[in-house]
Formats: sequence, structure tokens, C-alpha cells
Amino acid sequence: MNTHPLLTSSESREDRSDAASTIDLPIGAHLVTQRRGYEHHGIYVGNGRVVHYAGFASSAHRGPVEEVELERFAAGHPLSIRVEPSARYVGEEAVRRARSRLGENHYRLLTNNCEHFCAWCLLGKSRSEQVHCCLRHPRTGVHALVCLVKAFVESNAKGAHAHAFAQLA
Repeated sequence: MNTHPLLTSSESREDRSDAASTIDLPIGAHLVTQRRGYEHHGIYVGNGRVVHYAGFASSAHRGPVEEVELERFAAGHPLSIRVEPSARYVGEEAVRRARSRLGENHYRLLTNNCEHFCAWCLLGKSRSEQVHCCLRHPRTGVHALVCLVKAFVESNAKGAHAHAFAQLA
């Protein structure tokens, strides 16, 4: 895939060379953050905000399509823009399509994930290269699954520790 790395606004200006700031991000851009074992996808809608299928990106419970701040979307991970040369919907039209699904809560890892969502917003059809890659290369799929399970366990452990601490306070 053709991606261009970016720095989030939380990264210091001294670290920026020719990277784009959030102001420079094009409306309707397909943003990607590399997570442990997989990529997370969203559509930049302007003003430092992203619409994405939360799915399992931040918890072990699936989340809906939501609009969040860029920093929350990136969650401390590097950002890049995926170039979609055959995009059917660009700019404000891609943003309109993304926002039209806000609140939808039908996330399915293999058939309706964050990458399917972005492809639908830009291309008019749902597809996920990650899913296709995992299905074509079972070893890659098993690795991604192990990483997801580890992330769920860690997320639940953090949540349990935070809950226990709140009970003590």
C-alpha cells in the first residue's frame, strides 16, 4: 500500500522535518496507524478530528463508528496517509460518507472493520487488504490474531487495575 508517514501535533516541532501537521492534512484523507500486529484506519474530517470504526482499537468491547480527536485516534502510534489513487469519493464527499455512518455498531473483524469502513467511504465498496492478506497467508493471520488477543488481555488487565484502584480511592 502507498502510505506517507506523518507526525501528530503532540510530537515536538524540533522532531518535525518535512512531516505534515494536522492543519496540512487533506480533508477526506485515509489515515493509518500501525498497531501491534495490525493497522487501524480512519478518515480525516478536519479540525484535528477523525471518523473511524472504533471496533477493538481501544478496548476488548467492540465500538461504533465515532468521531474523535486525532491524538485519540493515533493513541500514541505513528500516523500515515494511505493514498487512494482510484478514490471515487474525495474531500468533503468522503467526509459526508464517513459521518453518515456515525453511531453504527455492526463491527465485524473479517467483514466490516475499520479498513472496510474507509474503503467504503473512499471507493464505494468495502474491502480490507489486511483481511485478504491474513486469509492468503495463514501464518500472517495467526500472528495478527495472537497480537489482537494480547492487546485484549492487556486492555482488560489495565481496565481491571483502574477499576480496582477507583474502588480503593
